[in-house]
Amino acid sequence: MNMIFFGVIHFAGLKAVGESVAKPLKYYQNNVTGTLNLLEVMKDKGVTNFIFSSSAAVYGDPEILPIAKTAKRSCTNPYGQSKLAVEYILEDLAKSAKDSQVWNIISLRYFNPIGADVSGTIGEDPSDIPNNLMPYISQVAVGKLEKLSVFGNDYDTVDGTGVRDYIHVVDLAKGHVSALDYIAGCETAFGFEPINLGTGNGTSVLQLVNAFIHTTGQSVPYVIASRRAGDIATCYASSDKAKNLLGWTAEYDIERMCVDTWRWQSQNPRGIMPKQKPPKGGFCDIMTVMPYSLCFLTCSIRLSVLGCVDSSDQCP
Repeated sequence: MNMIFFGVIHFAGLKAVGESVAKPLKYYQNNVTGTLNLLEVMKDKGVTNFIFSSSAAVYGDPEILPIAKTAKRSCTNPYGQSKLAVEYILEDLAKSAKDSQVWNIISLRYFNPIGADVSGTIGEDPSDIPNNLMPYISQVAVGKLEKLSVFGNDYDTVDGTGVRDYIHVVDLAKGHVSALDYIAGCETAFGFEPINLGTGNGTSVLQLVNAFIHTTGQSVPYVIASRRAGDIATCYASSDKAKNLLGWTAEYDIERMCVDTWRWQSQNPRGIMPKQKPPKGGFCDIMTVMPYSLCFLTCSIRLSVLGCVDSSDQCP
């Protein structure tokens, strides 16, 4: 079947900071080489509108807060380095453009996506001990895990635990739609644009735990563990560029993120059961297990309108 594609949104990749420290080659091979392969195919097919899932991890341990998109990029772990390497590749690709093939590239630097679809039918279901804070909290609350491990309480923060900028996955999805709209409305190619997607508010690990307890009424026992390799103290965004360029701002607060997460977890206390899971590699399989599944869904719908009909924490 012949299809005309408007562009590509590249969500795929590995994203656990701790694992990246233990297995750096795995992260460079997957995140960097995989992206290079995708870009080569796009170039061959003449598809030059590209939205990349980058990360606040490219900033490393920031010197100034909130973090503006102009802040120095200085990673503290291989995961962040892999995202930064791709950004350098994308910048060079945009600069090399010729009249016959010019690129529109937006690198969306995610801060910390959490939450779930409001229906409670789409959420994050890690196959092992969660690497990210919110699914860890919700699995403890539902009784799937015994207790939460808080990695470090000796940071220079309000309560000694790490501070992050948590963003609802629905807001993140809308950010991708806004980026697509921006590209579609541009009369001339703009090259490479990095844009932060965050709320601009920092929330500590214990503040998030307490917000979850308060909004859901559930118990979340926890213990203090040692710091994780590669983690930093504080990270939150300035999203002024997203507002000014894309017309996007985050709408949902921490309490809503907790409520939506608990709705998903309480309706699916054991996660997605094997009988519910479709064959591996299918679109629905991606949706049931990926934390950014709602982004994939929303953007797929939007892409169909634009002419593309194919549907085939700590710092993120």
